[in-house]
Amino acid sequence: MTYVCAIKHRAMIKKENFDSELQDLAQFAKVLSHPARLAILKYLAETKTCISGDITEVIPLSRTTVSQHLKELKDMGLIHGEIDGIKVNYCLCCSSIDRYLKLLEGFFEPIKAVNVGDCSTDCHSASK
Repeated sequence: MTYVCAIKHRAMIKKENFDSELQDLAQFAKVLSHPARLAILKYLAETKTCISGDITEVIPLSRTTVSQHLKELKDMGLIHGEIDGIKVNYCLCCSSIDRYLKLLEGFFEPIKAVNVGDCSTDCHSASK
């Protein structure tokens, strides 16, 4: 096994130490971690309809790059892309988005419930 393969294998084993919900949340966060993907989701939400055509008109990146970001969103299940002739119609997948939002809420609920002093003071003083 090469060194790179060994590192990837170890990383995969470490992920398996965590429950599937945490793995799903981590993958969701990873997909959302690029501003282009956030911009695509925002654009689809603002149009309130499925769009067909060139998203690069509103996302300031090359078609190839936008296509890669669309693939990430589609692979995560956050959007659907259906072929319509020579175009692809992109739509938000609201049920999947709702699922991830509920997972996030469930994850952060016990964190928000912790009442240890004034967190706003602690956070601001720690960042200075």
